[in-house]
Amino acid sequence: MKLLVKRLALAAFLALSVVAIGARSMAVAQETDDPVKIEIYKRFVDNRLSKPDLAYRAARDYLQKYAKDKDQYIDYLTKWVMFYERDERKRNLPELINQKNFAEAFSTGAKILADEPNYLRAQIDLGYAGYLAASAKNETYNADALRYARSAIQALESGKAPADWAPFKGKDDTLAYLNYAVGFLILKTNPDQALDALLKAAQYDSDIKKTPSTYYFIGVAYESGPYKTLSAAYQTQYAGKPETPDSKAALEKLNVVIDRIIDAYARAIATAGTDPKTEQSRKEWLEHLRNYYKFRHEGSDTGINEFIAASLQKPLPPKP
Repeated sequence: MKLLVKRLALAAFLALSVVAIGARSMAVAQETDDPVKIEIYKRFVDNRLSKPDLAYRAARDYLQKYAKDKDQYIDYLTKWVMFYERDERKRNLPELINQKNFAEAFSTGAKILADEPNYLRAQIDLGYAGYLAASAKNETYNADALRYARSAIQALESGKAPADWAPFKGKDDTLAYLNYAVGFLILKTNPDQALDALLKAAQYDSDIKKTPSTYYFIGVAYESGPYKTLSAAYQTQYAGKPETPDSKAALEKLNVVIDRIIDAYARAIATAGTDPKTEQSRKEWLEHLRNYYKFRHEGSDTGINEFIAASLQKPLPPKP
């Protein structure tokens, strides 16, 4: 009688289980007189809904010990473990990023996106994680983060949304941070495209719009991109030569970019306010700003403080 009860026990546990991917009842039970097998499976069934972490351990124990069975039990537990591990990776990714464990975060994220290439939450998280890593002098993940961020931006702009916006405040906030991340990640290699992304980031009503570094990076992007190109062309073609209509037009075009640089540094200083954390940066930005300002005002910096104070009261000028 005891042997019959043992053989029917696993069948009873199996009948109580629901397949995760189809919510269908398990097939006809396998009979067994192996008490260890019954105990492990019972542990899985008892914890599957209330304590899935314990159920996961039991399922792994079962699969490791009875992998050669190749039966419906193994098939069911294999699928259950697969879906559990997928969900666990999704749960762990934000915490890995918070811990600045970028190696594990990008490894985990790659596995998530291998299973679900369009999983937007992971794309958003990894896109911004690349900025966090790069800002800490770790550029290992720049290429991957850039790809994820751009993919997430495209998805969000097409109307898609993650199940949860956290840690961001909503769609606009998320797009602002992602565009900021893109701008930062390519600032050294492609300042023109970085400028486009940073200007776009500053248009959204988000914390990025109130962050001094946003405008500092815009200024740097103008300097490294349009200004460097136009200045080099002007020096090559017109420097030291009599003024012509073409040289005058080229200089005016260059001056427009210089005015954009002046505006960006003024905004960075104004946004920083009197925060002690930005005191050293403000001094450097002011000196940089003063050089450009004096160039555009016949060697004088008269009115520079008033210009800084009024900078945030007007719209951010577009890329010329």
